Amino acid sequence: MIRNTSPMKIREGVVLGSDKPVLFAGPCAVESFDICLEIGTKVKEWATAHGFSYVFKASFDKANRTSSGSFRSIGMDKSLEVLQRVGQALDVPLVTDIHESYQAAEVAEVVDVLQIPAFLCRQTDLLLAAGNTGKAVKIKRGQFMAPEDMQYAVKKVRSTGNENVCLTERGFSLGYHNLVVDMRGLPIMRQFAPVVFDITHSVQQPGGQGGSSGGQREFAPILARAAAATGIDGFFIETHPEPAKALSDGPNLIPLHRMADFLEMLKEAWELGRKYQEFKVE
Repeated sequence: MIRNTSPMKIREGVVLGSDKPVLFAGPCAVESFDICLEIGTKVKEWATAHGFSYVFKASFDKANRTSSGSFRSIGMDKSLEVLQRVGQALDVPLVTDIHESYQAAEVAEVVDVLQIPAFLCRQTDLLLAAGNTGKAVKIKRGQFMAPEDMQYAVKKVRSTGNENVCLTERGFSLGYHNLVVDMRGLPIMRQFAPVVFDITHSVQQPGGQGGSSGGQREFAPILARAAAATGIDGFFIETHPEPAKALSDGPNLIPLHRMADFLEMLKEAWELGRKYQEFKVE
């Protein structure tokens, strides 16, 4: 199996697919400037200490919530303003999701990476709009997609002339309210583009709490270590100082006070995976 050699440049000095892992981390949604800055400040410090390049993450709109009564956003303009302020204050790149083609250009004026949600990974117009911005594009594998079929999503983005694209693993649907990660999918997708492992949503239980999603964060360290040991390029983690009070995805979030230890564990597993990534049984 051949490793893809097309890295994704996020900004100068931050490259996914290089010899340094990239951490995409922050709260699930933009709740307020203060919360985002608190999380970003601490995670940046810990990421730097443990040898990760850091990209701040927060969604400006949670357009795919289970219930229409769940929190979605503080508003697009206000959320993008918060993201911009956090990026400037911390001097870090930014990533957020887009859900509609018309959002791509406006959001690209603020962030460095446009994330395509898993449910939308086959939406041609959305992928082309993201690619046409010239910004890096991070595509989550749909829960219904075979790993090898994600090459076509990558090709759609690259058809715009934009080579800065990566894929993200977040588990596949197995029955109701359950996701399973097939670790074989990571090296398979890595043939086509750099690969990020979404630790948070791999332990999600979609719709598992009736009108909202549940989660099993106790399995996050196990899946994270397993994925890191495959030698992938980056990690996606959502965190919050008080997960029980988070406005979105609380059951899956890593408590902020545990992130330093979590990243230390993750880096050790990643280094072990890189050491043996060329080992083959033939």
